[in-house]
Amino acid sequence: MKELNELIIECKELAFDLNFSRAKEWKKNNPAGVVVGYMPIYFPREILHAAGALPVGIFGGGDRKQIIKGDAYYQSYICHIPRSIIELALDKHTEHFDGYIFPSICDVIRNLSGTFKQQKIGKFVKYMDFPQNFLPEIGGVFYQQEMQHVLEYVKSINGKEVTSDDLNHSIELYNKNRKLIDFIYEIRQEYPWRLGIDDVYHIIRAGTVIPVEEHNEILEQVCAHIQNDIGEPQDKIKVVISGAFCEQPAIGLIRAIEEAGCYVVDDDYMLGSRMILGDIDSNTENPLEAIANSYIKQSQYSSSIYDVHNPKENRLANIVNMRGADGVIFASASFCDPSLLDAPIFQNAFDRMGIRYIAFQFSENINQFKVIKEQVGAFSDSIKLWEDEPVTVE
Repeated sequence: MKELNELIIECKELAFDLNFSRAKEWKKNNPAGVVVGYMPIYFPREILHAAGALPVGIFGGGDRKQIIKGDAYYQSYICHIPRSIIELALDKHTEHFDGYIFPSICDVIRNLSGTFKQQKIGKFVKYMDFPQNFLPEIGGVFYQQEMQHVLEYVKSINGKEVTSDDLNHSIELYNKNRKLIDFIYEIRQEYPWRLGIDDVYHIIRAGTVIPVEEHNEILEQVCAHIQNDIGEPQDKIKVVISGAFCEQPAIGLIRAIEEAGCYVVDDDYMLGSRMILGDIDSNTENPLEAIANSYIKQSQYSSSIYDVHNPKENRLANIVNMRGADGVIFASASFCDPSLLDAPIFQNAFDRMGIRYIAFQFSENINQFKVIKEQVGAFSDSIKLWEDEPVTVE
């Protein structure tokens, strides 16, 4: 078994490899393999794995890629991530990708999928709609049809006919992946000093660019290490991060929040890897139906999921209570409509519930965190000083 620091260094290199070298190596070793890039928030990677494809997460260039061409494609008053992703594609970082999946996050990402089609990037481009009707016989059937479209795209490249056994096997692998990630968060809930949130981020993000079998091996070793009594506890509050589900904050900002006096015990940074709560049925004659039902009945809340009968402010409050958190940090990407439109709903609800919170905005390429760090530090200090009083900092 590798040392924990060795695993973290390996994951750091994988997580921010903007050339997606591991995917290129995988494709070289698998001549019939198909590499498919997908954007956050969530995509059922099981179906690509079963089809003989490697799903690869594309989360933008962050603060590691200068945007030149991308600014010509998008206006200034939208989020940064579409510029970043089109820049990666135009600069040939993803030239070994066969196709692209754009989940229905917002109108900006819908337009980004259109830009990829217009520029003829990849052998296929799929804007994938998710159900807004949560009845299995309506929204569930629609979702199965969307997944079937993806399988047909892959089949047109590699000719593979996906069987129920293929899908069930892939579901088992990703069930294990989610279970191991959940274990890391369970440990951090009680002992957050054993693994920094930036290390957690690197470990989970690495899993979006390598085969799930390899990621499961890494996760198993990480879980074995953090069961030991390592690290030193510090005087920090526990917080939940919400709003950073699509465009990702720079790793320096992720680290700065904990440095300012907070243990992050839950977050939505890599939400797609944790979207489904619990296991998906992996012993069924209709695995696509099982995946669809898991989304309808077992998905986490997100600002991009429309579920009118299950208010997301209550779902976030439940996470706060479950994790024993002292407050919430609403971290929204600038111009992120789904997150920013939800913020007043959350804040009004949390005022009523007595849940403490602060809010700030960021951009993926921001590399100055002083103001945000001071704000988070003041929030942490206010909770420690006035523990019994509801506190909000705008």
